Amino acid sequence: MNWLWDPNARWILGGCMLLGLSSGVLGSFAFLRKRSLLGDALAHAALPGVCLAFIITGSRSLGGFLVGAALAGLVGAACIQVITRYSRVKEDAALGLVLSVFFGFGIVLLTLIQQSQKASQAGLDKLVFGQAAAMVSGDVQTMAICAGVVCLATFALFKEFKLLCFDPGFARGLGYPTALLDGLLMLLIVLAVVVGLQAVGVVLMAAMLITPAAAARLWTDRLDHMVVFAGLFGALSGAIGTGLSTMTLRMPTGPLIVLAATSVFAASLVAAPRKGLIARWVRLIRLRRQVAREHALRSLYELAESRSNWTATISVADLAASRGNAESGLRRVLGELGHEGLIRVEGGSISLTESGLNAAYQVARNHRLWEMFLMHEGQLGADHVDRDADVIEHLLPRSIVEELERLLVVHGRHPELPPSVHPLRSV
Repeated sequence: MNWLWDPNARWILGGCMLLGLSSGVLGSFAFLRKRSLLGDALAHAALPGVCLAFIITGSRSLGGFLVGAALAGLVGAACIQVITRYSRVKEDAALGLVLSVFFGFGIVLLTLIQQSQKASQAGLDKLVFGQAAAMVSGDVQTMAICAGVVCLATFALFKEFKLLCFDPGFARGLGYPTALLDGLLMLLIVLAVVVGLQAVGVVLMAAMLITPAAAARLWTDRLDHMVVFAGLFGALSGAIGTGLSTMTLRMPTGPLIVLAATSVFAASLVAAPRKGLIARWVRLIRLRRQVAREHALRSLYELAESRSNWTATISVADLAASRGNAESGLRRVLGELGHEGLIRVEGGSISLTESGLNAAYQVARNHRLWEMFLMHEGQLGADHVDRDADVIEHLLPRSIVEELERLLVVHGRHPELPPSVHPLRSV
């Protein structure tokens, strides 16, 4: 960590963290607006503005570059809106069109500058991939001001941007100027893009806008939490990328920052508590166990019901034949049911305990209730409902069961469900 004692390294670290923070905050709204390509288009659109600013001023002033990039980005954003609104071209096609045309124009200007007498003092090609090591205290201060403006504007207009993302029609009905808000959101994205040009460059800036937001989306369903997480993930990526670049000789900072953000996304994709792959795998395993458990209970119940003896002993072979399963696959499920005290296993015979009979009754009742609903409300034939009910019944919460009962009673389609009374009372 000796590199932190270097003043220049601290400036670069601060600038990259500010870049990640502002990009993550704004990227959340671009991500939810399904405009993941917008940051890429505006970043590429900023390149000709930077080149024109150099041609006009003749110096590599960050302030001049920011103004030129911002104006070019705004022109690009305006072109996207005009093409989308006044033509039949879809937004994704407009984004691709603006990206390619502006970037091509920027490359032409960049080539002309490099071929001129000012080529030795230009160094504008670094803006394509970024050069964070060239940042000084003045650059970081400018980035801090821009990042502060972005974050404050986002905080002040959070409610409006939230409506714009989730229900622009409702926002329009409430009287909000959605076109103006959309343009303001684009302006803030342009500002965030301009801030990041020197650190990560034109090509990689889109990743800084979208990757932290995509990672944050895996951790929460609340927009306010998502914005905070995205800002933190972006700042963390900036810190990690800067540290790796400083400790590793001749490694570019911008690409390492993007790789760090990608690593954060990959970790979130795997380990997020609700939407991560591990959590989904655990839920799938639990659901499969629940399905196997309930299928076994319902089969035991139906076999006992067919024998008119709720305490009847049933062989493993009969149970396997009723479900079409192999006996080897049933033994694990039966072992779990026995451990829970729902069944008694004696040799190769099985019988339901009192608590097991209660549990099996509820499973069978929910299955038959759903079958009745599909027959009477869905107008399905009796020979078509068993498989559908078999799939859905395992996901029914108590509130849905009560609602199904109410609907069938209201429509006069609630004959006594078999079994009509609790089986323990009819033994």
